[in-house]
Amino acid sequence: MIATVFSPKVLRAALPALSLGLLLLAIWYLNPRAISPLGFNLMFNLAVPIALATVAQMCVMTVNDLDLSIGAYVGFVVCVAATWLYDTPLLGIAALIGGIVLYMAVGALIYIRDLPSIVVTLGMSFVWLGLSVLVLPTPGGKSPEWLSALMKLKTPVIPFPIIAAIVIALVAHVLLMRTSYGSILRGSGGNPKAIERAGWSLLKTKVVMFGAAGFFGMLAGLALLGLTTSAQANVAERYTLLSIAGVILGGGYFVGGRVSPVGAVLGALTLTLSAPFLTFLKIPPDWQIGAQGAILIVVLALRAVIDRLGPQR
Repeated sequence: MIATVFSPKVLRAALPALSLGLLLLAIWYLNPRAISPLGFNLMFNLAVPIALATVAQMCVMTVNDLDLSIGAYVGFVVCVAATWLYDTPLLGIAALIGGIVLYMAVGALIYIRDLPSIVVTLGMSFVWLGLSVLVLPTPGGKSPEWLSALMKLKTPVIPFPIIAAIVIALVAHVLLMRTSYGSILRGSGGNPKAIERAGWSLLKTKVVMFGAAGFFGMLAGLALLGLTTSAQANVAERYTLLSIAGVILGGGYFVGGRVSPVGAVLGALTLTLSAPFLTFLKIPPDWQIGAQGAILIVVLALRAVIDRLGPQR
């Protein structure tokens, strides 16, 4: 029984939750007053958009690709929502749908031309940034009232960001891990030849997952605008690295098909929580990005040790 509990497979699955728990314990030690409904609400304030962006990145990594444009895309969504969606809702909705369609087209282009996703999405990051500047040349705009009201919703006992993160994790887990087509999507990244021999279209799976990434990225942008209430083109530039780190921190691998939706959301929560933790340690803001990287390296080192204890299954 003890051997089963501490088996490499169980430890590997528990590592994202363990990392988050240890960080919460450290914050409690540094500032016990932060462990309260109000403290959680403040510390996890940006958890929802980061979690959604991480799930978007996970969708792309599932099919063995990497999206270096998700941060710029989230910024584009924020700019569109703060201007067109606020002033002319139909135009804003059309632009947001167009962004998802363009994401799907990028997935199709990568597959049909057999292009490296890193190069294509890096180029797309400049496209999204340019479109953001065209939509909103200077910082400004305004969040729709319904969006701000949703993101600032006050819930009893459990803060809204935590409830939203749980819902995001469950929805992504059910769709990707508990459905037959989710198995096909994961298999298209892990063993594409077998999926193709079974009669499934790899082009379709690529388009579906890039479309899902565009959808979750759109939700991330809307959530971010609801919290910030105004927009600028570079508002989410850090989300690209945060989303990749969140997926890896949550147990995902760069090898396609090996991802964990629940772990990815836990990884996003851990990265969100690392900012107040480093603040409590009185680490200057300029050093916090490096410190977040150090936290990621420590967790990955622990995972490497666990991987050596037993093979992946």
